[in-house]
Amino acid sequence: MHPTVFDCSLITLPRIGDRKGGNITPIHNSIEIPFDIKRVFYLYDVPGGESRGAHAHIQCHQFLIAAGGSFEVLLDDGKIKRQVQLNRPYVGLHIPPMIWASEINFSSGAICLVLASEGYRESDYLRNYEDFKTLINEI
Repeated sequence: MHPTVFDCSLITLPRIGDRKGGNITPIHNSIEIPFDIKRVFYLYDVPGGESRGAHAHIQCHQFLIAAGGSFEVLLDDGKIKRQVQLNRPYVGLHIPPMIWASEINFSSGAICLVLASEGYRESDYLRNYEDFKTLINEI
């Protein structure tokens, strides 16, 4: 059985306030998020209202954080769609493998921080929606 959009969870991360102002949010492997981080990247300079993503992973887990600004994530498990808004730098979205995800409706200046369980491997990506649906039905 493959994951559903309801297996994608919002996780509130710890916030440590500084006496001089501001906050720090620490993230440790397999403590705050449910996997060990092997790759970190971020999306920025996405024009307001535009979208990114539109793919699924076969093995890679991802954890998305709106490090600045806001955006929405459209999740699709092949049967059900769910939309989640990210707009706080201490709340992230865990996306397990075999969920089609698109980041949409970026605010101007938004930054999407992505923590991934795997290094980049093109063979882990499903970039064609029909291929994704075919593979989901085979599982």
